[in-house]
Amino acid sequence: MARYDYRGGLSHYGYLAVDRDQLFALSQYPLPHHLLSRLVGRFAESRTPWLKNLLIEQFIRIYGVDMSQAREPDPRAYGCFNAFFTRAMRDDARPIGEGMVSPADGFLSQFGRTEHGTLIQAKGQGYSLTSLLGGDAHRAAPFRQGSFATVYLSPKDYHRVHMPLAGTLREMVYVPGRLFSVNLATAGHVPGLFARNERLVCIFDTEFGPMAMVLVGAMIVAAIETVWAGQVTPLSGQVQTTRFSEPIELAKGAEMGRFKLGSTVILCFANEVDFCNELGVDDSLVSMGQSLGRIDAA
Repeated sequence: MARYDYRGGLSHYGYLAVDRDQLFALSQYPLPHHLLSRLVGRFAESRTPWLKNLLIEQFIRIYGVDMSQAREPDPRAYGCFNAFFTRAMRDDARPIGEGMVSPADGFLSQFGRTEHGTLIQAKGQGYSLTSLLGGDAHRAAPFRQGSFATVYLSPKDYHRVHMPLAGTLREMVYVPGRLFSVNLATAGHVPGLFARNERLVCIFDTEFGPMAMVLVGAMIVAAIETVWAGQVTPLSGQVQTTRFSEPIELAKGAEMGRFKLGSTVILCFANEVDFCNELGVDDSLVSMGQSLGRIDAA
């Protein structure tokens, strides 16, 4: 019988060893991702006072959420857990920096050049740009030799997503998929994670060329919303593309969407980004509006 050592490496008994992160990733394959996420979503929308207050207060305690930066600092003032989770910040809480800025609070897990249509998911792992953007090679073509940045939002982070640059929305693409967790442990052990999960791809035209913003769903993410379409996920079935005859223009720093529970935003640019020198993969916590780099005009 195999003996599992959850710390990773070979156990001193000589039996099979399993890395803890790998075990966590493997355990997610058989789970009913969408069913679990929708059930959690129902609790998160509950307006029963004792239940929503319990959920909010326990969440603040467990994750150490700083409510002093929220526009409404009283946890009990929120109508449901989702209203708390997608809470607005004070106007002065997230100043907008120079150049291209972070779309969200979170962990800048990967960034750099897109090499021949391949993005980096984790150390030693790449994935397909075309698959990420919904399987359309024509849509992906402008970004094949550009730059990308991946921001992972942890549970305690501010969960509204903002524009890193001013842009005009060209198309929105819903891509069905699984709902694996997208934390750093899973990213290292689920191949093509971001191109497998349910996601919303938003293509913008900017003064620096095309920009793609990909909002990636995850385990217990009950919904993704945009400011122009409201709640978009959950959907089902096949890829769904929406194009807009009337321009939807959003300023740099303007809100474009939000997650009802956790996840990841991936930015893709057609042109090369000169990322700020102080940014370092695997150790960069960023805030929405923080300068990430500079892009030369298209």
